Amino acid sequence: MSYLKLLGATLGKLTTFLALSVVFVAAFLKYFDDPEPVHITRMATADIKNLEEDFRQQNKSCFILGASGETGMVLLQDLLKRNIFSKITLIGRRQLSFEDKAYENLVQEVVDFEKLDDYAAAFQGHDVGYCCLGTTRAKAGAAGFIRVDHDYVVKSAELAKAGGCAQFHLQSSRGADKNSSFLYLKVKGEVEADIQALDFDRYAIYRPGVLLVDRQEVRPSEWLARKFFGAVSAVSSSSMCIPIQAVAKAMVSNTLLRPEQKVEVLENKAISTLGSESDKK
Repeated sequence: MSYLKLLGATLGKLTTFLALSVVFVAAFLKYFDDPEPVHITRMATADIKNLEEDFRQQNKSCFILGASGETGMVLLQDLLKRNIFSKITLIGRRQLSFEDKAYENLVQEVVDFEKLDDYAAAFQGHDVGYCCLGTTRAKAGAAGFIRVDHDYVVKSAELAKAGGCAQFHLQSSRGADKNSSFLYLKVKGEVEADIQALDFDRYAIYRPGVLLVDRQEVRPSEWLARKFFGAVSAVSSSSMCIPIQAVAKAMVSNTLLRPEQKVEVLENKAISTLGSESDKK
C-alpha cells in the first residue's frame, strides 16, 4: 500500500471515529439535559412584539457592564435592534468607538474599577442593569480574575442598587457553586450569592455552558472546546454549549417577563429556549 493510500485510510478511520464520538457524546449529554422552567415554556406562545411594546411604553433605562466583551457586544446589538429602552448606558474602563448611526444615542461612562466609589453617579438612575463583565485566570492571574469577576461585579451591583436600579441580570456560568473546589466556579457562585444578598426587586442569573463564538482574542483551549461542542450541537441540543447570540437574546427577552419569584436561575436549556423564541416573532 502506497504512503498516500495509507494516509487516506488512516484519515478516513480517524474521521469516522471522531464522528461517532460526537454522536455518542451528544446522546450522553442529552441524558443530563437541564429541565425547562414552566414560565420559560410559556414564552413559546407569548406575543413577544406586544411584550416589547408594553415594555417600551414604560420609558425605562438600562446600563451594560462589559459591553466591549463578546456577550456584552451582542447584547447591546440586540437591545438596539429591539429598541425597548429609552436610554442605554455603557459603563466601562474605556470609551468604545462605533461607526454605525444606530449607536449614536448611547451614553458612555468611563470609570476606574479600582475606585468605583468615585464613580457612583454613573450607576444612578437606571431601571435595569446587565452584567457581562469578566476575564480569565490565564489572562489576569488568579488574583486578577477574582478582582474583576467578583470584586468589580459585586461593587458595581451595590452602586446600582443604591442608585435605584430595580432589575439586575448577571451572566454567570454553568456549574457555578460557591462551595466548588474549582476557582472559576467558586468565584462565579460567590458573585451570584453576594448580589442576591443585595435584594434587588428582580435578579436573574444566566448560567450558559460553553459559549459558541469566534472570539476576537485567541484562546487555544477554548477554541478546541468550541469546535468540539459546536459539532455536538449540530447533531443534538445540549446543556453543555450554546451560541453566544442565544445568551444575549435570552437576557433581553427575559427582561420583558414578569416571573413570580424575585430571584431566578436560568440554566443552559432555559437560556437556549428563550434565545430561540425571540427569533420567532
